[in-house]
Amino acid sequence: MPTLDEQIARAIEDSQKSGELKCAKSWGKSQEEDPGFHETPDEFRLPFKILKDAGHIPPEVEMLKEIAALMEELNALSPGDPRYDVKKTRLADLRLKTAIRLEAMRCSGRI
Repeated sequence: MPTLDEQIARAIEDSQKSGELKCAKSWGKSQEEDPGFHETPDEFRLPFKILKDAGHIPPEVEMLKEIAALMEELNALSPGDPRYDVKKTRLADLRLKTAIRLEAMRCSGRI
């Protein structure tokens, strides 16, 4: 009985032979890292990527992208800037809301 790795390798080989892989829009292009990738917990990365590729972006992914954008904005500001504390508070609130939603998904077995 072939292992899972062997089955995957065979499926990839079959896809290459049939030309199926060359039909993919990303064929031959380097993969761009999505905003929020590093903020996304490991166990949610693949399911969220599949949903995104299918044209459905979960609200949690949008929240993670917003977290990444806020972090960049915050890094560009100095702590003395009046916008710094506002963005820092917004970031903390968004992180908490996102964590609650992701934990609810874990507990419900949706992911």
